Amino acid sequence: MSHWNLNNKRILVTGGTKGIGKATVIELADLGAQVLFTGRDQESVNLVEKELQEMGLEVSGIMADVTSSDHRHKITEWIGKNWKSLDVLVNNAGINIRKPTMEYQEREYRQLLEINLIAPFELAMLLHPYLKKAKLGVVINVASVAGIMDARTGAPYGMSKGGLIQLGRNLANEWAADHIRVNTVSPWFTMTPATERVLSNEEKLKKIIDRTPLKRVAEDKEIAAVIAFLSMDKASFVNGQNIVVDGGATAAIL
Repeated sequence: MSHWNLNNKRILVTGGTKGIGKATVIELADLGAQVLFTGRDQESVNLVEKELQEMGLEVSGIMADVTSSDHRHKITEWIGKNWKSLDVLVNNAGINIRKPTMEYQEREYRQLLEINLIAPFELAMLLHPYLKKAKLGVVINVASVAGIMDARTGAPYGMSKGGLIQLGRNLANEWAADHIRVNTVSPWFTMTPATERVLSNEEKLKKIIDRTPLKRVAEDKEIAAVIAFLSMDKASFVNGQNIVVDGGATAAIL
């Protein structure tokens, strides 16, 4: 197992201050990677950076909104100045606004698409030269089961995650010549701050658990473990895949 590590890897995780993002930062750094994470709130970034550094993890935080062109360039400049190359990009930052379709305001669904789909696309393009320079670059997009089925999360969220899954397939084919692997991880309902309101509703929680063969929701660290594997050289022939982490929910027929 000594070869199952991320020693000397330099990894960027967007949206790394809570939930799956924070769990991923911890998992990757614990496996030996140097991790840069982003967050939209400076105070949260500072608190998480301090917490993880006190755990002995090699992490750095940067306040950045991935929907901002200026902030995306800020991230790119940090990597160019401090690392020169990038081994792994984890596009994790995302949001949801749960509503029936006819209740959305235009600004709401455009915001969802900007954060969940356009930002990962544009950030990947900006960081492509640094991923290519790493010789064995990796991009991992964090999508959702909602990208392949109606998970009652709202149409714009499903649209954005479906697009992110397809982006992974396209880039995997296009960037393979540059020795960059691109994969997607699609979780089912996971215990995070973002799902707390839904999962605290006993009726909704029961429906989710009944739909899941393992009869529980995932923990954020379980999604992080899959992201960590895809980041490793051990996953060197896994490319263009959408890895569904759902406790068997999409395999079940009810």
